Amino acid sequence: MSNAPVICFGQQPCGFFPKRFLVAKFQTARRLQTEIGGEIVFFHHDSDHDPRETKTTLRHRKTNESAHLNFAFANKTQRKFSPLYLKQIPADWQGKTELQLPNYVGHPLIELFKQVAAKSIADFCLEMYRHMGLLDGIRVARSSDPEFRRAACDIAEFFVDVPYENEIVRARFTGDSFQLHEGGNSFVTLPLTPFTKAQISPTRDSRLRWMQSVLHCTHYIAGAGEKDYLRPEDAPEIKIINRDAIDRSDEAYTEIA
Repeated sequence: MSNAPVICFGQQPCGFFPKRFLVAKFQTARRLQTEIGGEIVFFHHDSDHDPRETKTTLRHRKTNESAHLNFAFANKTQRKFSPLYLKQIPADWQGKTELQLPNYVGHPLIELFKQVAAKSIADFCLEMYRHMGLLDGIRVARSSDPEFRRAACDIAEFFVDVPYENEIVRARFTGDSFQLHEGGNSFVTLPLTPFTKAQISPTRDSRLRWMQSVLHCTHYIAGAGEKDYLRPEDAPEIKIINRDAIDRSDEAYTEIA
């Protein structure tokens, strides 16, 4: 095994234009690479299912007022419960969104947006980031990849992609059933059915150990929120690096690298 550094950071798809805190992770990784060398890996956690993750906050070019745009969803079940790599984008969403964008971003970025051809939300985000130049020279590993899942270590806390209402949903394994969280204290309980490692994705608490068992990173760039739940003791060989500060971190990044 190579002794070269492996610099990693992770993030769910976080807007069709990425949130600025994700771009800060890219920038931190590149800065660290110039200092120590090695490879950068973006762990694209597209197994997550929360539709709020892809909200894109933009500023009006004249009034500076903020607007919150998001994807449309094929149906209610997909919106609430399907993982982001399986949430399908309605055919008219891209065209309708394009008509709104001149209020918020310049023509070059709109042209890149128009070039993206992807059916799922996770694929759209990833291709948009690629068009913006953010992924140049960076390896992408996806938590939805069946080969990644099969190679990962066993974990006690996890979700399973299972059928429900003619869709595939991400349900929490409870030992004797699956559960879908509807919000608050409300859950939908599904009967336990056989599953394989190719259907498993980690919970927030088990994600670092699961990811590390495949990527073997030496450095991990953590965001402010991640530090509240990361378990460094699960992977003591990793050096945790705080991402660089960036202003308006929850807003969309609208520059082209």
